[in-house]
Amino acid sequence: MTNRYERLKEQRRMQRRIRLVVEERRMSRAETKPPHDPEATIEIPPQALRAIGRVTVQAI
Repeated sequence: MTNRYERLKEQRRMQRRIRLVVEERRMSRAETKPPHDPEATIEIPPQALRAIGRVTVQAI
């Protein structure tokens, strides 16, 4: 018979294994996307420069 500490330890180990398997399966099924470049510039459409809420935004 195991004590409480050993049961908790075993339960944590099983949860960790389950999480790893789930993550591995999720990654294997995920679509391959091109790598994201955080330094890449994006173009802001002119309509987005008009207003945010009730405040008018001037183009820089």
